[in-house]
Amino acid sequence: MARNKTFNRRNVLIVVSVIIIAAVLLTGRLAYLMIVKSADYAKRAEELHERERAIKAERGIIYDRNGVVLADNKPVSTISVIHSQITDPEKVIKLLSETLGLSEAKVRKRVEKNSSIERVKSNVDKAVADSIRELNLDGVMVDEDYKRYYPYGDLASKVIGFTGSDNQGIIGLEVEYDKYLKGTDGTILTLTTANGVEIENAAEDRIEPVAGRDLVTSLDVNIQKYAEQAALKVMEAKNAKNVKMILMNPQDGTIYACVNVPEFNLNEPYTLTDSALNGLDPSTLTDKQKNDLLNNMWRNASISDTYEPGSTFKVVTATAALEEKVVKLTDRFFCPGYKIVEDRRIRCHKAGGHGSEDFIDGIKNSCNPVFIEVGARVGVTNMYKYYSRLGLMRKTGVDLPGEARSIMHKTENVGAVELATMSFGQSFQITPLQLLVAASAVVNGGKLVTPHFGVEIKNKDGSISKTLKYKEESGAVTKETSDLMKQLLEMVVSEGSGKRAYLAGYHIGGKTATSEKLPRSSNKYISSFLGFAPADNPQIIGIVLIDEPVGIYYGGTIAAPVIAEVYEDALPYLGIQPTYTEEEIKKNNIGTMRMPDLAGMSKAEVKKLLKDYTFKEVYYDGEGDKVKNQFPLSGEEINNNSNLILYME
Repeated sequence: MARNKTFNRRNVLIVVSVIIIAAVLLTGRLAYLMIVKSADYAKRAEELHERERAIKAERGIIYDRNGVVLADNKPVSTISVIHSQITDPEKVIKLLSETLGLSEAKVRKRVEKNSSIERVKSNVDKAVADSIRELNLDGVMVDEDYKRYYPYGDLASKVIGFTGSDNQGIIGLEVEYDKYLKGTDGTILTLTTANGVEIENAAEDRIEPVAGRDLVTSLDVNIQKYAEQAALKVMEAKNAKNVKMILMNPQDGTIYACVNVPEFNLNEPYTLTDSALNGLDPSTLTDKQKNDLLNNMWRNASISDTYEPGSTFKVVTATAALEEKVVKLTDRFFCPGYKIVEDRRIRCHKAGGHGSEDFIDGIKNSCNPVFIEVGARVGVTNMYKYYSRLGLMRKTGVDLPGEARSIMHKTENVGAVELATMSFGQSFQITPLQLLVAASAVVNGGKLVTPHFGVEIKNKDGSISKTLKYKEESGAVTKETSDLMKQLLEMVVSEGSGKRAYLAGYHIGGKTATSEKLPRSSNKYISSFLGFAPADNPQIIGIVLIDEPVGIYYGGTIAAPVIAEVYEDALPYLGIQPTYTEEEIKKNNIGTMRMPDLAGMSKAEVKKLLKDYTFKEVYYDGEGDKVKNQFPLSGEEINNNSNLILYME
């Protein structure tokens, strides 16, 4: 009996001990949760009863070099629904579908989805959003937002780029500088019940958005317009596939204009243009076909596509030969219309040949046999040395996505025939921008620049956040060779194949090209011209490429005049004044006139008034009938035969 009592007491003691230990552990756990973890659980509880809605940040503005807005923001709204707060779903579905122009099925799918918040439509115009707000529909949220707006529509579209529905950059400068432009979204935190219903009169927490910083570019709206108008004009006249043009300062690489016509409307980037469709019916396209066409429409071919440069590349061959001192200006050559290299008969563009000529004549005449012989003197190793020095073996580093690399032979695979064809710009491929950079080094004293658009990043108060810097490499060629090449290339325009780039009062240097596209039997060509001015101290260099012109296709005939037309406006605009000879003054009606005020006039009134003026071309920008603005400005003293741009209401 005593043994049983002892055993029972021991069992009771064990049970009591277990209870005490459990109580202590539970008390300790409770103390830990209530004291140590109280802040964490309070935060979790708050998050459970808070609903978060984004406040979109205003995207940074993109400016041209003169402070003209290229990309702006338009206030819009985002319409969303909160399932748990909707009291009359059928009313919400009906009114939202009517007001937003959406199908009832689409709105119903959003309204009936049991989630914390569902977006119905973004980028809703402010007036429409205000009308929805006034309906006071339970469970319908109207939040402020911004939509990207491009004041000039299709101007420099493939350079500027555009944004997606989330305001993130998609192509062009918009994506390249997205980290500066995008800003930081804010939030609205609303208290809700456990069922997700907002608590009336409960204070909202609001974290304000931080606007993106602004981008100042080297693009110039007026120079871009000059270039686009000239490009469109020659594209239509020659029924060409497309026209590309880049205008740049060869001294520092700042790009004034980059044209890829036909362009597209940045405010409607997902709408295929007629040229992009090329006769296709948009209703029959598959998603893949449409995406391929859109990507092609957005493509900046000036930096993303390579081509055989043809005779413009003779600038590089001549530079290498002069640097290596394997040719003198007085060296004599003979062109019978072709050159035999191993088993190949390589022809000159002049079927009958140029006959006897010196090196200067060879450059002026753009004679293939001369450059085949000069290239052979330079040799493969030295030729590639200058390709590298002039940046042709690597990307230029331009601040745009999608830049292509050159396609060159490996040096060990270059035989006599390959070297011969490379000497006059065939059998390899580069981008137009690569050639422009190489030519800039040739004429600027030997400095290899990085082409670029971005200049400064600015804060919203106008202060400079960051000045963008770009790499430069000196010593690509010597100053002596550079000075001589400028003289030789000026002679190409004044006396040789580039005569149609002549511009009264200015000294222009340049080189023509007519490149036969692959396959050679296709009889399709790219006509091009590379030109710079003033020839003795270049401040602008440009290249134009006319892809598959119909009819006459020689670069000297159809491409050279395009650069002359652009420079006629761009040079005075840049402050580079002409110096005329007496003969030029008489022949070209040189003089000045005072710019009239055309604001508010109709097209008919403008035409009547301008009969007394000697404008070369009058361009109308916009579809309206009334003049809103003009360039040149009213009261300015301008040159006779200037172009006039009228911006219509």
